Order: sequence, then structure tokens, then C-alpha cells
Amino acid sequence: MSGDRPSTPSGPQASGPRSIAAADIAVAITGDGARVVMLPPEAVRWAREVSAPPGAANLPWSASGVFVGREQELRRLRELLAPEDEAAAVRLPSRTQAVHGLGGVGKSSLALHYAHAYRREYTLVWWITAESTEQIVTSLAALAVRLCPQWAAAVGVEERAAWAILWLQWHPGWLLVFDNVEDPTDLRHYLGTLADGHHLATSRKATGWHTVAPAMALGLMDPDASVELLCTLALGPERPTPQQRRQAGDLAAELGYLPLALEQAGAYLHQTGTALGAYRHLLGRSLDRAADGTDPERTIARVWLHTLTAVERRDPLAARLLHTIVWLAPDDIPRTLLAAAAPDPIALGDALGVLHAYNMIAFTADRQGITVHRLVQLVVRTRVTADADADADADAEVEAGAGAAVPGRQDAEQALRQAVPGRNDTGTEADTRWERLLPHVFALVQSAPPGRPVSAETAEIYRAAARYLHRQGRDAHSVPLRVADLAQAEQTLGDTHPSTLAGRTGLAGAYEEAGDLERAIALYEATLAQQERVLGDAHPDTLISRNNLAGAYAEAGDLQRAVPLLESTLAQREREFGETHHFTLNTRNNLALAYEQAGDLERAIPLFESTLALRERVLGDAHPSTLTSRNNLALAYRRAGDLERAIPLYEATLAQRERVLGDTHPQTLVSRINLAGAYRAAGDLERAVQLYEATLALRERVFGDTHPDTLVTRNGLAGVYRAMGDLERAIPLYEATLAQRERVLGETHPRTLNSRNNLAIAYEDAGDLERAIPLYEATLAQRERVLGETHPATRASRTNLAGARRAVEAARRSD
Repeated sequence: MSGDRPSTPSGPQASGPRSIAAADIAVAITGDGARVVMLPPEAVRWAREVSAPPGAANLPWSASGVFVGREQELRRLRELLAPEDEAAAVRLPSRTQAVHGLGGVGKSSLALHYAHAYRREYTLVWWITAESTEQIVTSLAALAVRLCPQWAAAVGVEERAAWAILWLQWHPGWLLVFDNVEDPTDLRHYLGTLADGHHLATSRKATGWHTVAPAMALGLMDPDASVELLCTLALGPERPTPQQRRQAGDLAAELGYLPLALEQAGAYLHQTGTALGAYRHLLGRSLDRAADGTDPERTIARVWLHTLTAVERRDPLAARLLHTIVWLAPDDIPRTLLAAAAPDPIALGDALGVLHAYNMIAFTADRQGITVHRLVQLVVRTRVTADADADADADAEVEAGAGAAVPGRQDAEQALRQAVPGRNDTGTEADTRWERLLPHVFALVQSAPPGRPVSAETAEIYRAAARYLHRQGRDAHSVPLRVADLAQAEQTLGDTHPSTLAGRTGLAGAYEEAGDLERAIALYEATLAQQERVLGDAHPDTLISRNNLAGAYAEAGDLQRAVPLLESTLAQREREFGETHHFTLNTRNNLALAYEQAGDLERAIPLFESTLALRERVLGDAHPSTLTSRNNLALAYRRAGDLERAIPLYEATLAQRERVLGDTHPQTLVSRINLAGAYRAAGDLERAVQLYEATLALRERVFGDTHPDTLVTRNGLAGVYRAMGDLERAIPLYEATLAQRERVLGETHPRTLNSRNNLAIAYEDAGDLERAIPLYEATLAQRERVLGETHPATRASRTNLAGARRAVEAARRSD
């Protein structure tokens, strides 16, 4: 909870604690605004001056192989991205196109062929693995290494990604391919930030695109194209006989006309010399189904069952490696990671060659990593887990609930244990290793077979990865890792062991960072109760949990529970640590914020003043925490109506933050908004609107369109427009802000309630009481339930509603 609270019509606001300070220009590399990177002047200059070589690309594999049955889709995709009347333009208009469809339907293949076919039409073609925000950032970082290795080699992944975004903003005419997007909203930031090129996305998701990009569905291949593909792959240049075409037609129907299944079958047939008709009978038929009634997963599973048998017969090590690979992330699996299962590099190369021959894997462009299709992983994991369960059922010696060992799982765990950096390994090299391994750690935890305990060694992998994410300010991403780590601690150490309690606290904090306050508060409460019982009321860990719980209460708007808990925690911390310890000062600042949030300025202001004086004495005049206290005191002065003291303090804080933190640092933007709000309160609307508009533009660029800080600024700007009497601009801005807050923060968040109240006031100002009164009524009911009957905001809602009803009654009497 510690941090700035901006003065805006929508209420207090926390500054972004996970931002990265530097010297010259800020670049947001994720849409949630959690990561803002400051690039130094020389990096900015290189981003402007470095050009991509002709035909520059990082396409993951060649498109010179068989391409059958998708020519029409390829032409359609080109027309959607570059209509004939625009294709010859020097500066390509910004366009975005998504291609969605069933896994294995050929989306990535279509995107790859498009990229190869038209790569000379673009200044750069860059392939981005987009299953998660982390992978997008990593892929963008690789662009910096390609174009500016002299600088990128010495910095971390996030700085590289920021540089790549800046380069793309400077150099128009590129194509970005976002492959296998899991969450379409992950792209919003990049589509809004990068406007001078083409974006092509592939995804298994058919929904969620309507607010992000136009989407084209990619269906199954038609029967004729499927037969042609099978015959081409299985027979090569040999012309098929009429009988072979009929057999291929039957097999294509059996495979559900799914390109991935067709390619796998063709590769097996070509590799083994198996006849088309024989392969179909090897599969067996349990259902006589048409293409639109097929179960693609079952069809693929039957194809791959025989492929896997052939692989195992040819090279058992290849089968073992595949069983290892299926528990990791599908993309960029380092060859070195597989050394635990195959320490002999020659044997490793031979085994991977077998898998590649059967199209079970592909090599990355640098040949140092491999990729595997997600459906391959799913099918193999399902099969080996089912076999292990069957073995466990047949073996009375296996401990109940433990299950038999799953092939490959232990190899994958051991490989990651050997690869992750040690606890004391820090610096750019360690960060680079972590960023490459993180997707595989997440895949390991997400693919864990249900009902099987996590070993202590594997839990340490999860714990180490969570520590790294915490250091990076990315705690919200660590939730699945902490869940698995906590489950292992509870099972092996017990429910009240100190390590278990620490794991529970860490998970609660990750939930809070992720915005899941309901689960965070429940876990904080349970952990605090256990710590009080096991460690005692005054133990440092207990006090930390009490402070954390109070902060979560305040964040949720539950001040009736937050304030007493902060008061008792402050008293204990003063007694245990002293008046000037940073723990004590943080709690004092948090308590003052809670008083201010509750409208109790008589207690808030003296506490802010004393905290500022202590921080100035202990930390110095320009320390970020001192500047936070100064900003918070100015906010309290303004809330008290003392603008003569608030405005000079805001102006001084803003000047110091611009000097110490930089012009676009999140806390600098907080100070700028607070000063704009004070100008508005003082009636200086001209300076207020200029400051709001400039800050809104910065926040939209740095944080994205729907970040809570952006919404605070948009709400404040709407308030200034309303104060100027410009309701034509105020009302649409209020309406948009309310809709976004409902979606981002929830229906009953205090800031959402503020937006609803502000919109009702604007409707009333416009004389539209039919819309204003229902909105006042809804806001009052929600504030009574969330904030309580006597909260200042609740009283304000009650007054607003009464005034609107009186206006209606007066209008009726006048009629």
C-alpha cells in the first residue's frame, strides 16, 4: 500500500512500483503497464539510426516444402493485409489480421508462407512467439540482438525489448507475426504502440478478437487438397494410381482433413515405405465419421501412436527424448537442456534427427533449439500418464495416491534443476538464462499430472523462479509457481511450518499483485491467524502479514478493517523496531493514507507531516520515499481545502521528481496529475486542462489505454471539461472511463463507483435526469454496501440523489 496517492476526482491512486528508472526515454513493454523501461540516449540514437538489412527476418523454418490446399487462403490474407491499391505504397498503412482455427489446422504454416512470399515487400519480417506476454517480450528482445548486437549484448531482456519497440516506431514498413496467441488482449498494447506496419496473428482462440483485430477463420482442408497433400508427402514425385488416390481419400477422411495429421501420416508413410491402405488399417476405425464430425485429438493420437512406435524401434533414445520434451514449453527448447537425458552429443544429435525425420520436432533457425507441436505434447503426455496410471492400478506395492512414475517427467525435472541459475547467480548472463528457461519452468508446473506429489527438488525450481520474478517486479506472474511450491510444503512440512507460512504469504502477495484481492485477503487472513498462533503476536513475520493484510483491505476499499489493523501494527512496529525504522515509516505512511481515504483528515495530516519530517531526516530530502511523503501531504492539504499549502508542495515535488526520476517516470506522472487536480480545484482550468491532456497522452503511450493510472487521468480530464462547461467532451469521456473501469476493476471498486457518480453528475448538468437518477441510485446502493453508511463518498451520493429528486419534483410542480 505504500506509495503515492494522486489527487483526482476519482480518488487516490498508487504509483507504479515496478517501473524501471533510467535516463532518457521510457518505453512500456507490456500492456498492463507493469514494465516501463528507461533507455539511455545512445540506445535511443541507435534505434533511430540503425537500419535493417534487405530481407531481414527470423522466420522459424523454410517455406520451400510442400504447400497444398491453402493458395486461396494465402491470396485472401494478402488482400486483407495489403489491398492492391495500397500494396505499392512506400509507407504501408497499419493493418492487423488474425487467423484462428483448430490446433493443427495450419495457421502457422499459412502465416509462414505469407511471410516468405512477401518478405521483400517489408523492411523487416519478425516472428514472435506469442503464447504469453513473457514470450512476446523475449521475441522482441531477440530483434535488438539481431539489429544492434553491440549494445544489446550488454543489457537485459527487458531493455532489449524496449529498444526493439522503439526501433519499430522509428522504422515503418515491417511485418510482425504473433504466432499462437493464447490471449488476444495481450496484443492490444503492441497494436496500439506500433502503428507503421502490418501485424499478423495466429491463434487457436476463435473468441476475444472482436475488440482487438479482424479475424479470419481457417477451417479444415477440403478432401481433394487433403488427398493431394497425402500423396505428395507419401509418394514424392511418383504419380499416384487411381487405387492409391482412393486409399488416400479414405485415409484423409480418417484423419479428419487436419493438416498436421496429414503431414504426420505422410512423413511416416514416406519414411517407412508403408502402403497407403495398410496405414489406414493400422490405425483401426472405431467410428465411421465425416470430416465435420471427427475428433481431431483422437485422430491425431492414433496417427502418433504408430509414429511413436516406429521412432522407438529405430532409436529408443529418441523416444526417451520425446517423452522429456513433452513436459516442457513447445518452443525454443535448448539442446543443452536435454543433455541430462542424453549426455553424449553425438547420440543426442542422432536421436533428434530421428524425431525430425518423422516431423515430431523442428529445429530453430540457429539449430541450437527445437520446437514441438503442442498437440504432439498433449497426445504423448496423455498416453504416458494413462499408461502409468494403469501400471499403478496393477501394482499393489505402489503407495496409495502416488501413482507410478511417468516416463520423461523425471528427466524434464532433472534437466531444469541442472539448468536454472543458482541463488547467488545474478547479472545479465543469469537473467538471460532465466528468461529462456522460464517458459519451460511454467510448462513443467502446468503439465504436472494430477494426483502426483511434487518433489522437494522440483519445488525448489518453482521457488527459485518465483524469487527471480519477484526481483524483476513481476510477482503477479509467479502465482502458478507459488501454488505448486506451497502445495509441496504443506504436504511434506505441515500446515504451520515456518516455510509453509512464508510460502502462503508469498502466494497471497502474488494474488494481490495480480489484482485477485478476494483470494489474497483470504490467504492473508489464514496465514496471519496461523502466525499469531505459531510465532506469536509480535514476531516480525506476523507484523509483516498484519501490514500486508491491512494493505489488501485498504486496496479493496474495506477501511473499517484496514484502519484498526494498521493502527495496531504501527504501535507494535514502533515498539519492536523503533520510530525511524523503514518498516515503521511505511506503516505510518499507510495508516495516514487510510485515514485520508476514510476522510479523516484531522488524523491524516499530522501523521503525514511527522512521517515526512522523519523521512527527510533519515533518508534525505530527495529520496523517492521522501518525495512520496511530500506528495501525500500535499494531497491531504488539498483534500482539506488548503490549496495555498497544497499547490506549492505539489509544484516542488513535481520539480524534484522530474530531476531525480525523469520526465516520464510513473511517479513523476502521478505528481503531474495531482498538480493538475489542484489547479482545477483552485479554478485555474486553463493550466489544469493542459496538464491533464499532456499527461493522458503520456500515460496512454507508456501504460496503455486501459491501465488504472490511464483511467484516473481520463476521469480527471473529463472532470475539467465538465468544470469548463464542455459537456459534449466530458460525457463521452466519463462514459468510456466507466465502461473501462467496470471491465478492468470490477463493478463495485471504489474508483468504478466514483466514475458512476461523476457520470450521473454530468447527466444532471446536461438536464438528463432520466439517466442521472437511476445512476445515482445504483451508486448510492453500492457505496452503502462497499464503503458503509457513513463514508463521505456515501454521504455525497445521498446528497446528489436527493438534489436530483428535488429537481424532478420542482419540474413537475412547474408543469
